[in-house]
Amino acid sequence: MIDNRLDEERGTVTRERTHEWADPREQAKAAHGMDGLEFMRFLVREGGIPMGSTLGFRVTKADPGRVVITCEVGEHLYNPIGSVHGGVAASLLDSVAGSAVHTTLPAGTAYSSLDLTVHYLRPITAETGLVRAIGTVLNRGRRTALAQAELRDPADRLLAHATSSCMLFPVDAP
Repeated sequence: MIDNRLDEERGTVTRERTHEWADPREQAKAAHGMDGLEFMRFLVREGGIPMGSTLGFRVTKADPGRVVITCEVGEHLYNPIGSVHGGVAASLLDSVAGSAVHTTLPAGTAYSSLDLTVHYLRPITAETGLVRAIGTVLNRGRRTALAQAELRDPADRLLAHATSSCMLFPVDAP
């Protein structure tokens, strides 16, 4: 929700945005015992990534080796020069690439990004609307995985592209 307020001292309008997120500890408990695909489908049904709630990410589809996350971009995500901050796109691309890797993991296995290379191709503004990030696993080994991610606008134009390698490791119950 966004509220506009007039700052009478400065004569400017300020905005305030509020949001909610799922308890990450509860999500971790739910994830234990699920394989990665089950957990990503749980996020599609039950809510998204806590950090993603802050930025407006929503996991909309999860298949083996492929995940889609959307984001309704707005001025609250702007940098000081009037476009969506590149870090928002990078976070979205990192999230969707890692999530795609996650769909390939058995229960008791997690991942962490080792690197992320992003290529920005078009500016993103509030007028861009709902953007869609598609993450796809290119290769999964025993200890590492490689994924790519695309960020597309409503007209399916490519806005940014990324590759990410992830480290795979066992995890204990929360």
